[in-house]
Parts: sequence; C-alpha cells; structure tokens
Amino acid sequence: MTGAHSPDDKGEAQRFMRHFASLSATKLADGLIDPKLVLAWLMSAVGAPGYLIGALVPIREAGALLPQILLAREIQRRRVRKYFWAGGAMLQGLAALGVACAALTLEGARAGWVILGCLAALALARAVCSASYKDIAARTLAKGSRGTVSGAAGTVSAIAVFAFALGLSIGVPPLSVTSLSVAIMVAGALWLMAAATFVQLDEPKADLNADGFDTARAVIRPLRTDAEFRAYVLVRALLIPTALAPPFLVMLSNAGSAARLGNLGLLMVASSLAAIGSSYIWGRLSDRSSRMTLALSGATAAVALGGAAAIGLVTGGIGGPAMAALFIFAAQIAYEGVRAGRKTHLTDMDTQGGKAIYTALSNTVIGVLLLAGGGFGLLADLAGPSVVLAIFAGLSALAALAALKLSEVQQPNR
Repeated sequence: MTGAHSPDDKGEAQRFMRHFASLSATKLADGLIDPKLVLAWLMSAVGAPGYLIGALVPIREAGALLPQILLAREIQRRRVRKYFWAGGAMLQGLAALGVACAALTLEGARAGWVILGCLAALALARAVCSASYKDIAARTLAKGSRGTVSGAAGTVSAIAVFAFALGLSIGVPPLSVTSLSVAIMVAGALWLMAAATFVQLDEPKADLNADGFDTARAVIRPLRTDAEFRAYVLVRALLIPTALAPPFLVMLSNAGSAARLGNLGLLMVASSLAAIGSSYIWGRLSDRSSRMTLALSGATAAVALGGAAAIGLVTGGIGGPAMAALFIFAAQIAYEGVRAGRKTHLTDMDTQGGKAIYTALSNTVIGVLLLAGGGFGLLADLAGPSVVLAIFAGLSALAALAALKLSEVQQPNR
C-alpha cells in the first residue's frame, strides 16, 4: 500500500507498541462500560425505565457504524489521519465520564436519558475511530502483525476485565452504583490515555483519494464493482447474530429479571474468560487466513447457539445463570473470532487506496441491519428466545459456508 512502511523498518516495533498500548486501553475501557451487561445493570439500579434500557445496545452498536459513511470523506481528504482516531478516543473518554456522573447524581428517567445521551455521543466518537483505524493500521503496520496486535491487546484487556468481574462476583468491590461508576470513570481515563498515546504515532502521509466520495453513486461503487467486497459484506451480515445473541441467552436462562441482577459478575467472568482464551489465538489465525477465521467462528457460533436453542426448545430454559454463563462463554469465543477475522480481512484486502470508504460502507450496511435486528426482540416475545437462537444458529452456519468462498487475502499472489 502506498505510503506504508516496510516490514523491516526500524520504527516498526515502536509503531506496534503504540498500537498495542492504545488498543489495550480502549478495549479495557469497552469492557468496563459494556452496554449489554454493565450499563443495563447500572440503569436498572438507578431506576431508569425499561424502554431506555432496551435502547442501550441498538444505540451503541448502530450509532458506532451508521455515521461512518459521512466521516469517510473527511478522513480520506487528509494526509495524516491519526488525529481522527485520537480525537474519537478523547471524546469517548469524556462521554464515559458523563455516564459516571449521571449515575452518581441522578435517578429514574432523568438518569436514563442522560446516560443514553452520553452513550450516543460515545458511539458517534467510536465511529470516528472505527472509520479511520483500518486505514491507519494498513499504512503503519506490516502484514502479519495487524491481527496479532489486535489479538494481543484483546487478551491483555480481557484479563483486566476478568479480574474486575471476578472481584464483583465475590463482592470485592461490592456490586453497587458507586463501584460501577468508579469503574466507568477509569474507562474514561483509559480512553484519554489512549488518545495521548496514539497521537504520537509515526504515520506516513497518505495519498489523497477524495474523488471517490463526490456523489452518492460513487460512495456505493465498491458494492457494485468489487465482488470480493460484496462477499465480505455478506459474510459479515450473516455473522451479526454473534453480536446480538447474549441478551437472548440471558433471557432463556431466566436471568434477566431485576431479582437476578446480582449475577452480573458471573456473566462478565464468562465473557472475559472467553476473550482471554481466544483473542490472541484468533488474531494469529487471522494473520494466516482471515477467511478461515471467519469460517471457524461462524461454525462455532452455529454450534453454541444451536445447542442453546435445542435445549431451550426441549426444556424451556438452559438451567439458570450458570448455564447462561457457559453458553455466553462459547458465544463470546465465536464473537472474538468474528471481530478478528473481519477486521484483518478488510485491512489486508486490496482496496486500491480506498480503505476508509470500504470500511465506512461496510459498517454502514451492518449498522442498518443491526437496527433492523431489533425486531428479534419482538419475535422473542411472540415465539420465545429459543426460536430466535435457532435462527441465529442457522445464519451463523450460512456465514461459515459463505466465508469459505472468500479470497485468501493474506496471500501476496492470490
């Protein structure tokens, strides 16, 4: 790629460590403010209404994806792009501090609205980071190290989140609004530290590729002209269930009621253990073959979610919080594989200098589908979470098959 450093550049190790430190801090912050578990518990504890709690995941996930197509044009017009990522990290830190302050000082619907507003701001800032990162990584890290740095950072951050979750599960610190608010303040500080670290990255000036953003038709051109990109987007769309499944697993275990909120630590422990045990492995595998990483993670999700669905359809549940934690553990392993595979595949894919627009376009498509995925909640009310999980398992199996048709983008002469 034009402007990229060669693998033997003497500054490669320093760039790797700046990426590693920045990603480790932001991934740890993500774990401490997880909307699916931490924020849902926190909003319940401060008395926020259910409709606001139900909006947490859609706002966090779709909000971080949908704006990227608008951001990509500005990113692609700049020769130095690290400031976008650093600025996004800084804004996420400030938004996290806002969440913590709201939880400590407000109650009820007022607390819920402020927390949701701060989360929306955090999601928008995250969109800036996501839209810019793959392009920056492609020009500052050599092939063979991009998946590794992400996987290593994921493992380190997961260990830290696991330690925190283990403490919560045994009451050190006690599970309370105050302790979670302090943890979220720490998350805010970590994002600010990541911004300060990343802005010092040695980034070569990029070629300008703004022409591809001049019209709406030009923006969607990759979907019309690049068959590999279309196949990648299809696989990623079919793997959406790996992000949506955890709440339905909790629902099936009857662990979602207010009376069971004390199980937060156990569920966080399960999720953290999965990330610790699989992030680095998935990252290394994706550097060898992101295609096979996506196929294996899809197959893993199909087995895990299919097993939960089968048990649920036969027995009406999956045995309570402990079994929910087991299935969340398996589903999280699959999710880590999806994350590593999709990021490395797009980073290593030949995009003719248009990495930012490819990233933004794929994320926008997935963001729209994630919003539509809110309909699965209605289906769960009508037919039960087991049916939803069965559908998720089928989609994951289709994703595994579709991934096998992707190109081996890690091969220089494919």
